[in-house]
Amino acid sequence: MTAATKSSGRALPHPEFGEIRLEAVLHALSDPMRLRIVRELALCERELACSYFELPVTKSTTTHHFRVLRESGVIRQCYRGTAKMSGLRRDDLDALFPGLLDGVLRAAARQAERLDGA
Repeated sequence: MTAATKSSGRALPHPEFGEIRLEAVLHALSDPMRLRIVRELALCERELACSYFELPVTKSTTTHHFRVLRESGVIRQCYRGTAKMSGLRRDDLDALFPGLLDGVLRAAARQAERLDGA
């Protein structure tokens, strides 16, 4: 148990490095809202509070999307005070599935440009 977990008493379950499965990652990235969250985290390259994200869905749906991303191993979450912080597990994903995240992010950016131009 980490010091942060001891102080807050709120630990969130995450898969260990070796437990991350390709099919779970692909499933997590297949949803437009979850892909949007991952794109924003990748652009910022730092942890962001869940409240930072303005998604056009209910709070409970937003919570669900973050849980799917966390439980698949795409993001890591922790509490800092009252804020739930989220960060992309880029190093883990790049080590397990080289080029996958970069390829998905490039494809998502191209799709966004294409759809915005239509």
